[in-house]
Amino acid sequence: MRHPVVMGNWKLNGSKAMVTELLNGLNAELEGVTGVDVAVAPPALYVDLAERVIKEGGSKIILGAQNTDLKNSGAFTGDMSPEMLKDFGATHIIIGHSERREYHNESDEFVAKKFAFIKENGLTPVLCIGESDAQNEAGETLAVCARQLDAVIKTQGVEALNGAIVAYEPIWAIGTGKAATAEQAQDIHAAIRAHIAQSSEEVAKNLVIQYGGSVKDSNAAELFGMPDIDGALVGGAALDAKGFAAIAKAAAKAKA
Repeated sequence: MRHPVVMGNWKLNGSKAMVTELLNGLNAELEGVTGVDVAVAPPALYVDLAERVIKEGGSKIILGAQNTDLKNSGAFTGDMSPEMLKDFGATHIIIGHSERREYHNESDEFVAKKFAFIKENGLTPVLCIGESDAQNEAGETLAVCARQLDAVIKTQGVEALNGAIVAYEPIWAIGTGKAATAEQAQDIHAAIRAHIAQSSEEVAKNLVIQYGGSVKDSNAAELFGMPDIDGALVGGAALDAKGFAAIAKAAAKAKA
């Protein structure tokens, strides 16, 4: 039985005051909420503070991170390793986000290497896949998603997806306010699951597939009501404790 996961990607936002206020607010808003895993991915500089605030609040919020590099130690100035993230309690690592692919030229093959290294270090990859507006208009959505998934499947085997999370994020919907309808998102999620099922029905059946792209408390319930949408990777709305908690509560209710 798949368990919904709602994760907040804070992107390049944060300060000591903001991290403390937001997480204290989430600790309060999520008290007593069950049936959904809630995670946050602050910028790397604030992972330590986030870990401390979460622990002090006594909540079950899962700590994540927005990226990692491919070495655990050595002469790699500016890099950040899975081992270091794990040392601060981070367990869920976002990789393959469209912003990393675009601004840092991360290829499908490079993202697949990160996926393997994260799993090798006992952490959970949150693998982002999705198409651009032009690709969507050209009817290439499924081909793009399949290619991005196959970079992992063909190098590591479909079983590598066990215990991982896939986040379908149509690039045209990220931060634009232009979300896919619940029906559109469901169609793509079902197609993604069907593509994985060609290699293993068991892996496909148990894989958590999140939706990301302008998810808000106003559209969350409808999205989570769809059978193949197992939560969300949330951007801007994750920076508001009340709104983000409402999204998590909608997931818990829809999947109860």
